[in-house]
Amino acid sequence: MVTALFTATSAVCVTGLVTVDTATHWTTFGQIVILVLIQIGGFGIMTMASLLGLVVSRRMGLRSRLTVAAETKTLGIGEVRLVLRGVLKATALVEAVCGLLLTLRFYFGYGEPAGRATWLGLFHAVSAFNNAGFALYPDNLVRFVVDPWVCVPIALAVIIGGLGFPVLFELRRNPHRPRNWSLHTKLTISMTVLLLVSGAAFITLNEWNNPATLGQLDPGGRMLAGSFQAVMPRTAGFNSLYIGQMKQSTWLGTIVLMFIGGGSASTAGGIKVTTFVVLLFAILAEVRGESAVNAFDRQITARVQRQALTIALLSVAAVVSSTLLVIEMTQYPLSEALFEVTSAFATVGLSTGLTPSLPESAALLLVFLMFLGRLGPITLVTALAIRDRERLYHLPEGRPIIG
Repeated sequence: MVTALFTATSAVCVTGLVTVDTATHWTTFGQIVILVLIQIGGFGIMTMASLLGLVVSRRMGLRSRLTVAAETKTLGIGEVRLVLRGVLKATALVEAVCGLLLTLRFYFGYGEPAGRATWLGLFHAVSAFNNAGFALYPDNLVRFVVDPWVCVPIALAVIIGGLGFPVLFELRRNPHRPRNWSLHTKLTISMTVLLLVSGAAFITLNEWNNPATLGQLDPGGRMLAGSFQAVMPRTAGFNSLYIGQMKQSTWLGTIVLMFIGGGSASTAGGIKVTTFVVLLFAILAEVRGESAVNAFDRQITARVQRQALTIALLSVAAVVSSTLLVIEMTQYPLSEALFEVTSAFATVGLSTGLTPSLPESAALLLVFLMFLGRLGPITLVTALAIRDRERLYHLPEGRPIIG
C-alpha cells in the first residue's frame, strides 16, 4: 500500500523518486498508469500555475493589472482557453519530437522491436518533458551514459519543460528580439543558462578523476555525462551516473541546484530560478548600497522581494526540519538524508540509493514533502500576491542591529 501510494505521489507530482524498480516491479499496466499520472501531473501543474497568474492579475488593482500585462507580455486576463490550448500544444510538440528521436534510436541503435521501441521512446519523452525522471531500465539511464542520441533529446526536453509556459509562449511569439522580452523571461533564461553552464562545469571537474563515475570514461564521454547530469537537478531526476558513487562535495552542489529548481509555471520544482535571482539581485543592491533593486532596466518591487524571501526561508525550514526527522527515523548520515529530502521537496527524483531502504514512516514523510514541494510554493505565492492590504498609518521606524 505504501509502495503504491509513494509511486503514485511521485508520478503525479512529477518527482521520480521510487522505492521499487519501475521496470521490473510494475506490470505494463502499472507502467501505463505511472505514465498517465506523470502526464496529468505535468500538464496540470503548468496549466494551474499559468491560470493562477491570471487569477492574481484579476485581483489586483487597475494600475497593477496594467503593469503586469505590459511587463509579462504573456496572456490577457480571462484567456483560459488560450492557456489550455498553448500548454497542450507545447506538451504535445516537445513530447512527440523527443519520443520520435528516442524511438528511432532504440529501434535502429539497440535492435528493439518496433512496438517496444515506441513504448520506450514515448515513456521517456513524457517523463523528460514533465521533469519526472521515471525510467524503464533498472539502472535508469546509466547504460546510455555516452550515447548522445539518447542523452541529448532527453536533456533538451527537460530544459524546455523546466522553462515554464509563460516563457515558452513569449519565445514562440518573439524569438529573435531578446531586448523586447519581459523581465520574467529575461530572468528565467539568463539564470537557466548560468545554472546549466556552472553546474556542468562543477560536476564535470569535480568528478573528472572519480573512477566510480566520470573517471572510467573518455574525455568526450566525461563532458557528455557531466553536462547531462548537470541538467537533471533542474528537477528531472534521470541519472546516467550512479549518484551514490559521487563525491559528497558533488552531492552538496547538486543539492543547491535541486533546491533552486526550474522556471515558474513549469513542470520543474524547487523554489524556482526567479525566486533565487530576485534574492541575488537584492543582495547585490544591498552590497552596492543602492536603495532600489534593479534588473534588466526594471525595478523589482519590495513586495516581490518579500515574496521571494518568504518562499526561500519557508522552503529552507521545510527541508531542514524534514532532514532532522529522517535522521531520527533512520539514523542515516546527514549528507544522504539531506540529499533525499531535498530531492523529494524539490520534486527532483535523484537518489543516493537511500529511498528504497527507508522505513514506512520516513517514506510517508517524503510523500508529504513531494506534495508540499509541488503545490506549496505555487499556493503560497498566489496567496501572498492576492492578499493586498494597505495600512492607513505607518509606525515609527526602528533599526535593530544586524550582524
